[in-house]
Amino acid sequence: MNLLTEIRQAYYSCGMISEFHQLSEKIEQLAELTKSLRRENAELRASLATATAENADLAKRIEEAYQRVSALLEQIPAADEANEETA
Repeated sequence: MNLLTEIRQAYYSCGMISEFHQLSEKIEQLAELTKSLRRENAELRASLATATAENADLAKRIEEAYQRVSALLEQIPAADEANEETA
């Protein structure tokens, strides 16, 4: 092997090592990003579950209030009729 070939191989090896190092760094970054996204996803799922439970509770309370108001409204005409009969 001549000197020129040896030099080219050295540069080639050095270049390959650099590319592998860069690839390794990118894989590490991707792994960290994946972990971060999984954590965020878990937090979002927990927030969604909490919001869904709160929404169901509020819907139940609104329905109960609606039923109470409806019952009161049904009593109003009966009270007016009772006042007219006594008058």
